Amino acid sequence: MRQTVALFPLKSVLFPGAMLPLKVFEARYLDLVSRCMRDNEPFGVVCIDAGVEVGRDSKVTFASEGVLATIDEVDAEGPNLLRVRCRGGERFTIVGQARQQPDGLWMAQVQTVQADEVVTPEPELFATVQALQQVIASLREQHGTVPFAEPFALDDAGWVANRWCEILPIPLAARQRLMMLPDPQVRLRLVHEYLLGKGVVQ
Repeated sequence: MRQTVALFPLKSVLFPGAMLPLKVFEARYLDLVSRCMRDNEPFGVVCIDAGVEVGRDSKVTFASEGVLATIDEVDAEGPNLLRVRCRGGERFTIVGQARQQPDGLWMAQVQTVQADEVVTPEPELFATVQALQQVIASLREQHGTVPFAEPFALDDAGWVANRWCEILPIPLAARQRLMMLPDPQVRLRLVHEYLLGKGVVQ
């Protein structure tokens, strides 16, 4: 489906199903949050290739693919500071050129990408599934919380691959390519091979 959305460039890659905490203080993004809450609309998160995300006059370039984010919760910490909790939804590709409004907000027409098919991880990848389950248990024991939204879906190859991609220390460019891979089983296999190489799984 095609739609026009506001873009929020970040020095990170958002994955479908991921939790995204944001600290919002620029006027363009404060207005964006207000509008998205009022109209129940998503916004698009795109990974910055070059430049910085703060300052409307800064030179910034970003990826042509991203993920729609919906707002779950907003807390006001001051008259011009919001803490926003979002969740990743559909992937998208920007159609044509993104344009910057006078207030600095980027807008683009986007084409959403078909969601991952829900498939059970292949048997040879079970070690990577079990390793993620151990990471979740360890984080919960140490911190009382985990950086993943519930419900967990350890029987879904795409979900497992996406959660690993969020926490592995890999370059943003590699994270971006993994996010856009159309086959969740291939994405999980690549994660599995990375973990094998690091000795995390056997």
